[in-house]
Amino acid sequence: MTKSTGTRTPVQKNEQITITIEDITHEGSGVGKVDGYPLFIPKTLPGEEAVIKVVKVNKNYGFGKLLELKKTSPERVDPTCHVYCGGCQLQHMSYSLQLQMKQNQVHNVMKKIAHLEHVPVHPIIGMEDPAHYRNKIQIPVDEKNGELITGYYQKRSHRILENQDTCYVHNQAMNEVLPFARHLMNKYGIKAYDEKTHRGELRHIMIRTGHYTGEMMVVFVTRTAKLPAKERIVEELTEKFPFISSIVQNINDQRTNVILGKKTKVLWGAAYIHDTIGDLTFAISPKSFYQVNPVQTKVLYDKALEYANIDENDVVIDAYCGIGTISLFLAQKAKKVYGIEVVPEAIADAKKNAERNGIDNVEFTVGQAETVMPTWKKEGLNPDVIVVDPPRKGCDPEFLDAMIGMEPERIVYVSCNPSTLARDLRILEDGGYEAKEIQPVDLFPNTGHVEVITLLCRQNT
Repeated sequence: MTKSTGTRTPVQKNEQITITIEDITHEGSGVGKVDGYPLFIPKTLPGEEAVIKVVKVNKNYGFGKLLELKKTSPERVDPTCHVYCGGCQLQHMSYSLQLQMKQNQVHNVMKKIAHLEHVPVHPIIGMEDPAHYRNKIQIPVDEKNGELITGYYQKRSHRILENQDTCYVHNQAMNEVLPFARHLMNKYGIKAYDEKTHRGELRHIMIRTGHYTGEMMVVFVTRTAKLPAKERIVEELTEKFPFISSIVQNINDQRTNVILGKKTKVLWGAAYIHDTIGDLTFAISPKSFYQVNPVQTKVLYDKALEYANIDENDVVIDAYCGIGTISLFLAQKAKKVYGIEVVPEAIADAKKNAERNGIDNVEFTVGQAETVMPTWKKEGLNPDVIVVDPPRKGCDPEFLDAMIGMEPERIVYVSCNPSTLARDLRILEDGGYEAKEIQPVDLFPNTGHVEVITLLCRQNT
């Protein structure tokens, strides 16, 4: 019996059944049905026949665990990594099926949430080689039998799947540096941070790489300002890996699950590493937001520039501008670009990046876009184009109102969450804008995430 309703479902918890997988969710779980009752089963694919154990039962749906496959899909591939930390939840399916799944996800949310099924969704742009694309890792540290361990948390838990030193999506050089960095910390008696007692030193190890420059930054996130044996750690790390250009300590002494603290100090080398996107060079600090897939980032930004369709007379606003990556791309074509970002450190980096690239027709402002933009409107700023790239939660209603109120001719919306994009597109459509075309880009192969760019034009009134 289900405790919540007192009614009986077609299957019961802990029951073992054989089921045919009919569909797949946007997170990559297979979907099978028993008398119309859907069960979600990770690591299964449409067309497969699976023996499963029912692990959870709700009123309208349940969850199962794969025990055995009696019939497999031709789209099934052997996972490169068998840890299944929860990050690469699609690695058991062919890359072509991954792309199809993401394409369908975008179509579905545009139809069900935005009611924009008539707007063309172009074929998703995938990668030629969807492996080792990530230029950043930030991995938690724990302790087991007196030794430091590193690894990502198991899905929906706080248990570390230890010492995942070779990750299929990480830059290969990071896979080499991480275990040696952990070895050094063990060698010199550094203790892992214990969140229950708020004791110990090392919380996380972060590594960032410049894909095109080959530069690398290693960041040790500690609870304490003191890092024992730091000189010897730096010496051995740089001797082993001469391509490391920066070693940094970030201090986070708070009881929090936020990874980085407010204070950062350079232990060796530079405070930044650099990377390039097209003709532009960017400085990347420990706290910088910088897309994790540099190859597909160029594809994404080229498409955003195409949709913006700006010329030398256009004024552009780039909301959520970060360290100025999209802003500087736009500034190469526009008369003037105004970037807005709530994080002061990001704006400081953006200004340095503009100077570094010799671009002087861009102005960066610290603040919330929904507050800054109405002020600009009163001061007579009338943008021709607004480009927006918000976090996963999408745009706040106040920001959408401010964007509509500025009446740009075109809006280019870059999104990492199709569902919140669809929600916001509905509001923009009702506010006088028409979605013209939608382009998905696969920035995160082997995961359920997909990036989407949408062009909207102001309707004639």
